[in-house]
Amino acid sequence: MTPLVTPKNPRDVVIVSAVRTPLCRARRGALAKVAPSTLLSTAFKGCFAKIPINNAISPADIQDICIGNVLCPTDAIVARMAQLSAGIPYTAPISTTNRQCSSGLQAVAHIANAIQAGQIDIGIGGGFESMSTHQMHKQPMPDVDWDVMNSCKEAMDCLVPMGVTSENVSKKYGLTRNTLDEFAVRSHAKADSARSKGLFADEIIAVGNVIHDDGIRPGTTLESLGKLKPVFDEHGSTTAGNASQLTDGAAAVLLMTRAQAEQRGLPILGVWRSFVVKGVPPSIMGIGPAIAIPPALEMAGIQIKDVDVFEINEAFASQAKWCIDELEIPMEKVNPNGGAIALGHPLGATGARQIATLLHEMNRKGKRFGVVSMCIGTGAGAAAVLEVEQRSSAL
Repeated sequence: MTPLVTPKNPRDVVIVSAVRTPLCRARRGALAKVAPSTLLSTAFKGCFAKIPINNAISPADIQDICIGNVLCPTDAIVARMAQLSAGIPYTAPISTTNRQCSSGLQAVAHIANAIQAGQIDIGIGGGFESMSTHQMHKQPMPDVDWDVMNSCKEAMDCLVPMGVTSENVSKKYGLTRNTLDEFAVRSHAKADSARSKGLFADEIIAVGNVIHDDGIRPGTTLESLGKLKPVFDEHGSTTAGNASQLTDGAAAVLLMTRAQAEQRGLPILGVWRSFVVKGVPPSIMGIGPAIAIPPALEMAGIQIKDVDVFEINEAFASQAKWCIDELEIPMEKVNPNGGAIALGHPLGATGARQIATLLHEMNRKGKRFGVVSMCIGTGAGAAAVLEVEQRSSAL
């Protein structure tokens, strides 16, 4: 099957700006004392600041906004206040969404869906997370009927710590500690190389004087990772070194119809082609990308071999490596600038961050098809397919 070539449609959903803040270590990093609202308002402002044509679009043109967040209990109010303080007027309504680690991607999908349905022409999707302010280990237990839930194993599996689900994947599919550490070494090496070459400059918006990701560890080796003890099982394989970092950050993606982009003379970063979410057993939630990516590709009319770049979230080396191997994806196509093990995983922002990283990489390298995917806590996987057109034919 050859890649689907569809005629350009004025109602195509296109992305004209995709940005993120630096990603910094929770509690110890450069953004630890920055308010969540500031992270998000910075991303909002950056969406407009990175557009190359002055006055081509105004904050007043935004018709709807959806923002992903996982840990902040007042996320809807924070998001609205961040929007208004960023200069996007009250006429643009805003909502928040929580689909665990895919929240940022889901938020973008909500806006894309609204555009495809003809409800709006222009909107922003994104996400934010301050894991310094709202820490995972301090989250309250769910408000459920425990007498009922205790009788349902799958329901109780939703409470299995994410690191334990990583160990479950390793044990079920025979992944070794050395394999996971090798994966982590590559993530840091790729991210360090990308940062040193300035490859993140197009996607990053500074927060004050913070301009770089600070979780990347240059010189990470198998020997240094081998000194770390397993966190969730003393005989296990998952360590702090081969799992994603707790991170502060935000990201925003500006979407519109192709007709609006053409009318305003805006270069198109990418075209939104498909989006799929599929459920998996909660106890091995990390396998989600391997289940979600195939139907997303089918919806877009392409195959694994047609995809040039995959941004697969590295929640844990175990699940990311298994998904890549299961789908027989060439490693050189996956996370070419590093992933969440090196860059970090601000839960509500990650999906939107991946879009920014993917599209700027594809435009830089002249690639056509890209995939963003991640596993989802409580058991699911999400995947989106995006296309970068030849710049001369994008307008």
